[in-house]
Amino acid sequence: MNRHEFSLDLVAPLSTARGRIERREGVLVGIGADGVRGVGEATPLPGWTESIDDCRTALDAVADADAIGGLRAVDDPREPLADAPAAITDPLADAPAARHAVESALLDATGRRRDRSLAALLADRPAATVPVNATLGDAPAAETVAAAIDAVDAGVACLKVKVGVGSLDRDVTRLRSVRAAVGSDVALRADANGAWDRETAREAIEALATLDLAYLEQPLPATDLSGHAALRGRGVDIALDETLAEMPPAAILGADAADVVVLKPMALGGPGRAVRTARSARAAGVDPVVTTTVDAAPARTAAVHVAAAIPEIRPCGLATRDTLATDLCPDPVPVEDGAVAVPDGPGVAGSAFDDLV
Repeated sequence: MNRHEFSLDLVAPLSTARGRIERREGVLVGIGADGVRGVGEATPLPGWTESIDDCRTALDAVADADAIGGLRAVDDPREPLADAPAAITDPLADAPAARHAVESALLDATGRRRDRSLAALLADRPAATVPVNATLGDAPAAETVAAAIDAVDAGVACLKVKVGVGSLDRDVTRLRSVRAAVGSDVALRADANGAWDRETAREAIEALATLDLAYLEQPLPATDLSGHAALRGRGVDIALDETLAEMPPAAILGADAADVVVLKPMALGGPGRAVRTARSARAAGVDPVVTTTVDAAPARTAAVHVAAAIPEIRPCGLATRDTLATDLCPDPVPVEDGAVAVPDGPGVAGSAFDDLV
């Protein structure tokens, strides 16, 4: 197993519920399977995955395992590591980013060997394009409206507005201003990143119910399943994101705590796991949406394939290349007219990443 570490600065610090992020550090791995090499990316995100140090430790253990040289192209792409020996799977059990890299590399190698794209491995009839949303930060109303208009003019038909930093009145004014500016044909989401208590969240839903919000994302702290469940059915759908970093998807679905789940393949442990989680969510009547963890090109491209493998998916948070000051290679999945074309070459992106690791 070959490895290459990288560090990419962000254009501007990214504020999350877990703090500010100024750069993304990760590891690329190259793994051979049946004589074909695949490439995968591990870019840990604090709070959602293991740390970069723990990621390195997990990948060290996998690289040292004798079995790594005998891996074969996977039989079931939806469970790529099902037949892998414990010497490989055990170190990855608590390291989802490292697992994402290994699983992605095996799927990439399998796709190249079978001359099929990753999306075609994961689904019988994957989509050719995936719609994306634009994310608008916590700027004042006028700036938020200007950014919204720019995004819509560029072809984006779904906007996600960050809320929860200032007062609720301020957020309601911002969202009403955006809705008035872009009209009723543009989907509008709000993301509180777990900032509110139950009373504030209820007040927010009452105030926003007339704006035809597609959903309100993570209004309460991540562990408050019963609180999120109680917010459902009040006129605005509830989406959970950070909660998936705190507890397994089955617990969320079992608690009826969400109308939508936001799936990050890096945090879930790989493309195959993400697609399986999406199918479980749909079976429970919950809609999946796919987002990146502000990844480099290999993982971002793999996330596009994941989204393409989920039928009739809503706009996804895949337009994150512009968040990075630089990338590892030219972007295989640029956004055009509010959508991303899914690479149709073998594996994740053909040979686009071969020189990186």
